Amino acid sequence: MRKKIVKTSKFLSLVLRHKPEAVGLSLDFSGWDSVSALLEALAAHGRSVTRDELEEVVRSNDKQRFAIEGERIRANQGHSVAISLGLEPDEPPAMLYHGTAKRFLGSILGKGLQKMGRQHVRLSQGQTTAVKIGQWRLSIQSLLFHLNAPHQCVPTLESIAEDHRVCTWLG
Repeated sequence: MRKKIVKTSKFLSLVLRHKPEAVGLSLDFSGWDSVSALLEALAAHGRSVTRDELEEVVRSNDKQRFAIEGERIRANQGHSVAISLGLEPDEPPAMLYHGTAKRFLGSILGKGLQKMGRQHVRLSQGQTTAVKIGQWRLSIQSLLFHLNAPHQCVPTLESIAEDHRVCTWLG
């Protein structure tokens, strides 16, 4: 069961953050689509998932990537598709952290932090979260940058545990 949850989570990341068209979804302006539309689209593309399994994926994701509100679902962050999470700029904390794979050090030192194909650079208020983010795709060596807070930082995921609070740098 755990293997299916992880596999489903990875596919949901693709569909809800990067390529909704891969299964025929059309996210609204804020990145939401209906749970039933998602489940039907997944089944039509050979990835049958029950509502309970979907809720387990959302609940168990250690990076809090997804949210379900009533009959709607979306990814919380990390989008490459153009959406608006509806977040208001706020005063950032004094210190933020950015975790990344070691192989990106040269690029970061040369060009600074870049959002690349995403809409934001993800900055964490806690070192633990930043390290998890930096270990994407099972990267063995990761780096942790300590940053003075940038001028435009938007707190996201405020409803979840403090260690998972994340800021997105718009600059």
